[in-house]
Amino acid sequence: MNIEAAELNGITIIPLEGRLDGNNAAVAEQAFLKLLNEGKQQFIFDFSGLQYISSAGLRVILVAAKKLRASKGRMICAALGEQVYDVFEMSGFTTILEMAASKEEALDKLGAGA
Repeated sequence: MNIEAAELNGITIIPLEGRLDGNNAAVAEQAFLKLLNEGKQQFIFDFSGLQYISSAGLRVILVAAKKLRASKGRMICAALGEQVYDVFEMSGFTTILEMAASKEEALDKLGAGA
């Protein structure tokens, strides 16, 4: 998994593509932690290109949420496909994480309308 984060109006957008599973969860987590250590505090995880997420992938998202909560940051999970959304729903993530139907909606929620 190659993660090319982008920044827009102080918001870091992390696009996730393909599969987020045990084979590449560590790569995604390290990419997020590097950005957090650089002082980034507002994130959009863009799931529009993600087809599959495993429990290892869910752990990455949970780690990100906990670290941002501790540092008073904020993250929004945006543009989840049906299959990924179903996994989030079964895991209870839809009730504990902030969600948006699209990247644009997430930007609006963070006050940085595109």
